Amino acid sequence: MDRVQLCLTPIFFLVLVPCVARGTNALGLSYDFYNKTCPNVEKIIHNVVSQKLLEAPVTAAGALRIFFHDCFVEGCDASVLIASRESNKAEGDAEINLSLPGDGYDVFFRAKRALELQCPGFVSCADVMAIATRDLVNLVGGPRWEVKKGRRDGLISKASRVDGNLPQVNQTIPQLISLFKSKGLSTMDMVALSGGHTIGFSHCKEFMPRIYGYNSTFDIDPTMNQEYARTLRSPCPQRHLDPTVVALNDVTTPFIFDNAYYHNLKKGLGLLASDQMLVLDPLTRGYVDMMAADQQLFFNYFVESMIKLGQVGVKTGSDGEIRRRCDSFNN
Repeated sequence: MDRVQLCLTPIFFLVLVPCVARGTNALGLSYDFYNKTCPNVEKIIHNVVSQKLLEAPVTAAGALRIFFHDCFVEGCDASVLIASRESNKAEGDAEINLSLPGDGYDVFFRAKRALELQCPGFVSCADVMAIATRDLVNLVGGPRWEVKKGRRDGLISKASRVDGNLPQVNQTIPQLISLFKSKGLSTMDMVALSGGHTIGFSHCKEFMPRIYGYNSTFDIDPTMNQEYARTLRSPCPQRHLDPTVVALNDVTTPFIFDNAYYHNLKKGLGLLASDQMLVLDPLTRGYVDMMAADQQLFFNYFVESMIKLGQVGVKTGSDGEIRRRCDSFNN
């Protein structure tokens, strides 16, 4: 499912990070959910993701992005992993999800297959996604946090339900704040989760309006570092554009989960318009300044926000199922 071609020029990469907390919550999730049915669940997943990361360093960013897209549509229920059928165009085939990277999907599928060999029928794909994403962020330098388990896999996956549920690069900060609020996430959560762009990549079409014919006055977005913008024109030409080419989101440390993303924003080195606006809008600028000044503070906020994200729209009991394969419903 490798859907992108990585363009390693002086561009940027995307990544996210998390932390720690304990207990059982009102959603019915708990840290010891699999203690009797699959006690080695975390070790099994960790072994799989560690190997996959060695094979494909972009896996961490890909998994993080897919996890986010999953949670924001139907909740954290692995509905994004469902493959389309003739009778149903699934969530993953919505236009905004077509660019989700194959390596991210692959690590979730591999981990689920490994679990089915040792404790078949017990661990949900939704929990696999939450645990694997946490491990991958940690393996590329980010924080580690404990993941509550017990999510069940969703029973609905429709491309038609994606629109309006995911952030768009041309949305204003108030629009983005409103979207995150609708998922139970605060402005601080939005800024912290955006820090995941310290690893990862974006397709040319997502930022080309900033580097060509921005408006009648400026050819290049004036909020963007002009030299940086010009370097992006080579891999992203107006004519004969390769739609699979991507630019790394972090120009300084693209494969390390750190707080460089926030430093880049302060220098006009945000790749996406929605990223750069975080440091320009007074509603979010203070959070950017704080996270740029203190990496551990960013990690703490990121972990808190990832834990909240992982509880959005969670299904338990008869509201979901434990899929045998992550890409298809059981019936």
